Amino acid sequence: MPHPFKARIEIMLKPGVLDPQGEAVRHALATLGFTGIDKVRQGKLIEIDMEAENADAAAARAREMCEKLLANTVIEDYRIEISGR
Repeated sequence: MPHPFKARIEIMLKPGVLDPQGEAVRHALATLGFTGIDKVRQGKLIEIDMEAENADAAAARAREMCEKLLANTVIEDYRIEISGR
């Protein structure tokens, strides 16, 4: 019988990939007077409520979602956390 799980998926650009949105945020922070900020990286957080047989199955489904749609694995890395709902 399936159980409820929540997948939290954090997607970030891989190290070394240009992050123009992060640079824009860094510049805006400097304009607002925030000093000492050397680098900003911007990413995405996706939460998915799902049903699965167990936490391993939920993680496998979330990985498949990332590989097929949610992340551009050429330039992005992702991290998955699974918890019960």
